[in-house]
Formats: sequence, C-alpha cells, structure tokens
Amino acid sequence: MTPRNRMTASPLNTILRFVALLFKTTACVAADAPADEISEFAKRLFAVRTISEVAIAPDGRRVAWVESLPTDPGTFPTGTAIWVAERVDSRNRVRVSAGKDAEEHGITWAPDSCSLAFLSNTDGATQVYSSSLNGRPPRRLTDTGGFLRGLRFSANGRTLAVLHTGSVAHDSGPTKPHPRDVGVIGESLDPQRLALVDLNGGGLHEISSPQFHVYEFDPSPDGKQFAIIAAPPPGNANWWVAGLSVMDASGGNSKLLYSPELQIAVPRFSPDGKHVAIVHGLMSDEDSPGGEIVLVATDGQRSTTHTLESGRPTSVSWLAWSATGDLLWAEHDRGGVAISRARCTNGTLAASQTLWRGDEMLRADTKVQPSFSVAHDGITLAMTREAFDLAPEVWAGELGDWRQLTEENTAAKVEWGAARSITWTCDGGDRQGWLLEPLGYNQTQNKGSFPLAVWVHGGPANQVAPRWPSAWTLARAIALSHRGYFVFFPNVRGSYGRGAAFSQANVKDFGGGDLRDLLAGVDCVVRDWPIDSERLAIAGWSYGGFFTMWTVTQTQRFRAAMAGAGIANWQSYYGQNSISTWMTPFFGASVYDDPAVYAKCSPMNFIKQVKTPTLLLVGERDAEVPSPQSFEFWRALRVLGVPSQLVVYPDEGHTISSYEHRVDLMQRITDWFNHHLTPESRRERNSP
Repeated sequence: MTPRNRMTASPLNTILRFVALLFKTTACVAADAPADEISEFAKRLFAVRTISEVAIAPDGRRVAWVESLPTDPGTFPTGTAIWVAERVDSRNRVRVSAGKDAEEHGITWAPDSCSLAFLSNTDGATQVYSSSLNGRPPRRLTDTGGFLRGLRFSANGRTLAVLHTGSVAHDSGPTKPHPRDVGVIGESLDPQRLALVDLNGGGLHEISSPQFHVYEFDPSPDGKQFAIIAAPPPGNANWWVAGLSVMDASGGNSKLLYSPELQIAVPRFSPDGKHVAIVHGLMSDEDSPGGEIVLVATDGQRSTTHTLESGRPTSVSWLAWSATGDLLWAEHDRGGVAISRARCTNGTLAASQTLWRGDEMLRADTKVQPSFSVAHDGITLAMTREAFDLAPEVWAGELGDWRQLTEENTAAKVEWGAARSITWTCDGGDRQGWLLEPLGYNQTQNKGSFPLAVWVHGGPANQVAPRWPSAWTLARAIALSHRGYFVFFPNVRGSYGRGAAFSQANVKDFGGGDLRDLLAGVDCVVRDWPIDSERLAIAGWSYGGFFTMWTVTQTQRFRAAMAGAGIANWQSYYGQNSISTWMTPFFGASVYDDPAVYAKCSPMNFIKQVKTPTLLLVGERDAEVPSPQSFEFWRALRVLGVPSQLVVYPDEGHTISSYEHRVDLMQRITDWFNHHLTPESRRERNSP
C-alpha cells in the first residue's frame, strides 16, 4: 500500500481541491510509524507555551512579556496574554489586558518605566492601548483600520510610533498565505507607513511618505527625528534593496543616509543622536538579520560610515545602546549565541568584548534570531532562554547572572535524543553542526547501527542553534529523533556564525562548496557514530528544499529525501516568486542579465541523474517558493520512474501554520524515510 492520507477530516480538507493536489506515483509497502504515536507526540510537543516578546523597563525593575494562552490538546493557541512582574520577585505577576481571549502583543515601556503600551484586537481590529499599571483598565488610543506592528514610545514619552498598513487587517508578510492570483494581476502598492499616536488623544497620524514602505524605525533621543529602513513598494518584494534614511518627526522631510551594497536591519540611534548603528550583511530573509555592525553619521552634508572589526568571526543579529554610550549586541557564534559590546567614541567603535556565550537561544522580540531587552544601565537584561533540553522561560538580571522569572513549561519533557556539537573540516576550513541522537540512545549500550537524517536549514543566511524544537524550524525534524534516527543539522558555508566572508561564501556557488561541506560533515558523523551508511536520508525546507533537490541530482548516497517548498529551477522561479530581489545579491545579476549563473545550479538541468525516492511538500499559497517549483520536480520524477509523492497543503503559505497540517507533515516525513530506508527497500533498489 502507499503511505495513507492522515489529514484529519474537515470542511477545508475534504474539498475536491485538496484531493486533486495530493499525488502519489509508485505503489510501495510503507513501514509506517504508528499514527497515534506521532499524533500524541505532537500534542505534547506543541503544548509548550510560547513566549514571543520580552521587554524590561528602562529602570530595570520590572519585566513584561507576551505568552500564548492555554489551549486544548491538539490545537494551537488563538490568543496571547501580556504579563508584568517585578524582576527581583516575580511571584506576584499581573496580567495587563484590554480584553480576554485576544491577541495582545507589541509591548513597549514608557521612558519613565511607569506605563506600558501594547496592541490588542479585543474589539476586532488591532488597536493601540496604554496601561498605567495601577489596576485600572487600559486606555484605547486609536480607532483605525488596517494592520499595526512595531509599537515604540518616543523619547519624551508623550507619543507612540507604530507601523501601519491601511489595506489589510492581518499580517501579510511574504511567508503568509498569498492571495490567489485571479483576474487582472498586479502588485499591491499600499505601503507600510510610519505613524504617530498621541497619548492624550487624536488618533493615528501617518507621517512617512506613501512612496516608501517602512520596515523598521528608531526614534532619535531628542524626539525630533526617526531613523527608518525603507524602500519603494511593494514591501514584500523590496526589503533587499532598502536604504537607511532619517526623517523629521513632524513628517515630510527625509534624507537618505546610507544606500547599502547588501541588506540592512535593526537601526539604532546613538545616545547623542549623531550616529545610527545598523546590521549590514548578506541576508536572505527579513526576519533573520545577520552581519556586521556599521555606524552611520547623521550630521553634515555627507554621511560617513564606520564598520566594527571587519572580519569578526560572528554574525550580529540585534543591537542596543546603553545610556553611557556602549553598544551592545547579540550575535551568532559557531552554532551558539553570544552577547558582546564596544564603546563608541567620536563615531568610532573600540575593540569589542564578548561578555557571554552559550549553546542556547536568547530571544526578546518576534524575529527568529538572537536578541535581548536591556535597561538603560546596559547591564540588566531580560529575554527568553531555550535549548534542545531547555523549554522556553523568561529570565532577567545582570548580564550572565540571570534569574528565571516564569515556570510556564516545567512539565515539558525531552522526548528526543541528546544534542552534540559536531566539528569537521572541509576545503581547509572549520565547520560546525548539531547532531541529535536517537531517543534513548546510550553510547556504551547501543552497538547497532542507526539511520541518519540530514536536515538542511533554510535561508541560506541562517544558523541552526540549540532551541526547544516546538518551533516550526525544528518541529519538522524532531519526530525523527523521537522515532530512532540520528538527525544532523550542518551549518555549511553561507550560514551565519562565522563572519561575513563565511556567510557570503556561497555567492554564485549554490550547491558547490556548501554541498562539499555537508558531505564532509556526513563523513564525519558516519565515521564517529554507529550510523548505517546505507540508511541515509536528506531533507530541508525553502533553501533546504532546494538543497535537497540539488543533492539528489549530484549524488546517490542518500536513500530517501524530502524537499519542502524547494526550488527546482532558478530560472523559472525568478519569474514566479514575489520576492525576486533577494536573488540578485546571491547570483550577482538578474536572471535576465546572466541566465547562465542561475542555470548552473538548477536541479532541473540535472534531473536525469536522480534515483533517490523523494517526498515533496509545499503550501498551496506559498509566494516565496510557489508550488509550481515542486510540481516541476515531481512531474520529472514521475516520467523518470523515480518513487515520489507530492503533497500541496491547502491555504498554506511558506510556513505551514495549521496544527493538523504540521502533524500530517511530521507523519509523512517519518513514514517516507521509514519505508525507503528498510532492508526490503534496499533489496528492491539493488535488484535488476
């Protein structure tokens, strides 16, 4: 029999469209993982409370955070709650809410640490609220339509700044489900604009030009200006060409300060207002910043820049200034996370000092990369901490001497194997990755051989670092460790964590040096661990999906593959996706100017070399990597007689969001690998 469809019946999933989008091409006897076991495992995994934001008050005395509301097993939360607690005694925490069972988030402290502002959809549309934290109900400050994000207090505490998109009432970022392309096709040019909200009333007033989409901003210390990262609309498409400007807080006048060669993120005014610090580097995703620190001058007729320690072997992801003029940052560091600082004098950053490093993840905002919240003293921090064996909780305190404030996930159990940092060399350079052992593995007792699943991260500008695997990026793979696999996460060239040269080492070389890194890493773990070299699988999503497609055209070493939202043909993909400006920095030119550089790493140009049974998964409304890429690869495998299966998840974008779809995805991957890595399947492949 073929692996069966385990999607829970619902009106959405029983419609004919879904039936038409599920394809199987070869009959096989599947060694399925018990459906109930994966389902129950998923219930426990996804029951962990998510803490999405943490903010410490400027005076360091109180901490606010956003966490998911409790939900029934087998479902994702539909609301979030804001809590506030004393940093030194968090037992008497207080919930701040405009209404129960709402999405409440976007927390920001007033400069005097006495009040908190936030966003809530308790009345339907998301609005701005303010709470004086005195037990009285929060005040609603706006009555507007559209979508709001990025709420911040101004330096004087009398106004709030927020990003506003008038035409949509929900997050319509590039990873979200894209509207169906029907009728006359065009691109939405309704930009995300910077707006001000007066705490004394007056509603919301947009101040940035409609000619620009504003992605991030930071108010100046005197409240007269904003540093903005902006580009002409459409916003989802043009983040990769955005520049840094300063604009008057009164609206209208703006000046371009910095037109970068690559991408920029996290603008931060210095305490004296004379400079803006940013992260500059080769980045593939807006919510995944990484690079070097650049300091841009704001005064005079011509801006100057200064780069901190060009060649520093880390990737900076987040910035903050202390009141004393120190610049602090979080950074990717060799598969882990570090916190560092440098003193700024007359526009020059002194030598940096690493203050803390750990093999875990620190987060305080909604981006997926390392960050923290810091008080004015530059010493007192708050964030969530998590690792492969540490469920997320809020921690706060002086740097490196943090104290746990929450106990939301004390019941969470580790149901996968231990994680090991693995290092190896390739082409004369050091490489690093993470190896998860099978659940219950004991090196002194287990003498048999195990299957290995290699999981390639997306991006490519990203890094796998230890975190609790209920997050989408790891949940797809964790069931394999639970079911008896070694799982290998290699941070190959092009990844964050080893400096700008390393993260740019894959430019015009997708599938070249990074594939050599991966295969050398596989050699290392197969040599040093009890892994059956005949039972290797490879998988990945997004860039990892491309990498999987590419790998099976270059080697037959892997006996099974899963390509999630993969890119089969870079030339056709250029014209299909909604974010094509991301490709030019990696390929050096558009596909129309240099089609050959795109063709040389397109899996479709080597498709006849594929022998590996391949599972393809994709969201129906994925605009980042549209489903035709998966169809193109699947149809070729079908013609060539290679075992394959294509599943298109209805109404999903680049990130699979539905609970039942995520569970189905975990089940399908496990079943596919289990079947094609069995001795029986090996005999079938070797028979004439």
